[in-house]
Formats: sequence, structure tokens, C-alpha cells
Amino acid sequence: MPALDVKPTRTELLGIKKKIAISESGHELLKIKMEGLIMNFFKILDEAKVLRRDLALMHEEARQNITIASTVEGALAVKTASFALSKHPEVSLSSRNIMGVTVPIIRGTAVRRKIEERGYGIIGTSPYISDAARSYEKLLELIIKAAEVETTLKKLLDEIEKTKRRVNALEFRVIPQLKEAERFIELRLEEMERENTFRLKKIKTKREAAGA
Repeated sequence: MPALDVKPTRTELLGIKKKIAISESGHELLKIKMEGLIMNFFKILDEAKVLRRDLALMHEEARQNITIASTVEGALAVKTASFALSKHPEVSLSSRNIMGVTVPIIRGTAVRRKIEERGYGIIGTSPYISDAARSYEKLLELIIKAAEVETTLKKLLDEIEKTKRRVNALEFRVIPQLKEAERFIELRLEEMERENTFRLKKIKTKREAAGA
């Protein structure tokens, strides 16, 4: 609370009122933003849950297929087939905006191939190796997609926490302090006005007494 000998002005009171209005407006906008971020977060979280389940299933399928291929054809044949790949998958990065948050778009190219594009000969190559290759291609696609979704979730969560801190700061510290200052200035101005009125009445009484 400011000292009682402070003499605020109407201009200062108007300035405080303006700051309160701006702070309350900012508070409402930040709450709207936070609600939007939370809605998007849970929407993408649902997608992430499905992806995590699919990743676990696909990983298990790929592991089984590579085990079968290695058992039937031998580890050397599987390794030789993997070395036949001439064009390797590539990952490209871009971005999009969600409620003011820049999140990644991750795309893989040359991930899933037709059997004739894998580099090894179709004739003489076991279908078990092709099954293993196909399942690992699908797994890689899911990993790339999961990387995008998980990174997006982290960025949204970071922004939600940051926005929540700003909302709380305005709601529980900044706005209450401004309103307390507003009340003090209003009371102090009223007190000064009463003091001034009393002083004027006293001067008037003295003049009337002197003129009598």
C-alpha cells in the first residue's frame, strides 16, 4: 500500500484503469488461447495413442517376419537383400501453425517400395524376405509419423504451461495489484477532496468573521 502522504492525480487514476482494462482483456484472450491449445492437445493425443498401439503391433510383426526370414533363408541372405537397396529413405521437414505454435510436419520419401524397387532380384528371393522388408517399411512410416505427432504434443504442452503461467500471473498478481492501487488512489483522491473542501470552508469562515 502506498504511503498516505502520496498525492495521486486523476490522470494517474485513469492510467491505472486503462492498465486494468488491458490486463483483463489480455487475460481473457490468453484463457481462450489456452482452451484452444488444450483442445488441440487432446485431439492429437488421441491420434498419438492410436499410433503408439500401431507401432507396438507393427514392431512385433516386423520382428516376427525378420525372424522367420532369417530362420528359413539364413541371416546372410537377409543381410545381402538389405544391402541391395540403392535408394534410401529420406525425411523432409516443414511446419504448420496451431494456435500460434509452430509444429513440425515430417514426411518420409522412398519409404515403402514395390518389390521390384527394393534392389534384390524377384526370382530366387524368398517371399519371407519380401514380407520382412514390407513390414519394416510400414514400421518406418509409423516411426516418422510418430516423431511428428510426439514433437507436436511436446510443443503444445510447453505452450499450454507457458500460457497458464501468464494467465495465473495476470489473474492472481497483476490485476489484483492494479485494482488495489486503483482503490487506494480513489480513496486518496476522495480524502484530498474532503480536505480541500474543509480548507475552503475554513477560509470562507475566517473571511466572513473578519468582515463582520
